[in-house]
Amino acid sequence: MTTAQDLLIVALDVAADRPVDQGDLALALAGAELIDLVGAQVVTLDGDRIVPGPQRAMDDRLLDASVASLTREAPYESVQDWLWRRGRGLSEAYVNGLEEEERTTPQRHRWIPGRKERAAVADSPARRRAADRWSSGEPVLAALASAAVMHDEPTEDFEGLDDEAVVTVVAAVYDAVTELAGERQRRSIEEAAFDNIWRQP
Repeated sequence: MTTAQDLLIVALDVAADRPVDQGDLALALAGAELIDLVGAQVVTLDGDRIVPGPQRAMDDRLLDASVASLTREAPYESVQDWLWRRGRGLSEAYVNGLEEEERTTPQRHRWIPGRKERAAVADSPARRRAADRWSSGEPVLAALASAAVMHDEPTEDFEGLDDEAVVTVVAAVYDAVTELAGERQRRSIEEAAFDNIWRQP
């Protein structure tokens, strides 16, 4: 299992009581993938730029897709740009992956548009592993979950993260989620203003 898979499992379990926004989760999943690529020494970070190493298989279909999509020419891609590009549709891709592996059971869906049901994680070693990481407060998973607003009071807390590259990625996820929240608020205000115009006599 990967960090992104563990994060998704936690999100599905948390979403049973508190729905997680698909966009926030997608950005955090992209960050989780990048952290795993850094850990596997497939990429390094030069400041906020993602520098790919030799391409190799990751024994995971979605991580392999991440490796294949890396920008391999200077000046390389920034972490922030990676999150937005790689995150597009990533929540759905990971849910589909769990379903294909028969690690989920159907339930009423509340956080992926266009789906009448959402996946709930079946009891399995994968679920127990993710639950153990979550309950123990494992720093990387906890930080990404906080960035994806899986807590009532998200805080930008990097305690326990002692790798500079990991801190860079997590900070970029927080920034991207904040930017997305601002975009949602702007659209909401514009839609409300538009509605008010049409309601005027």
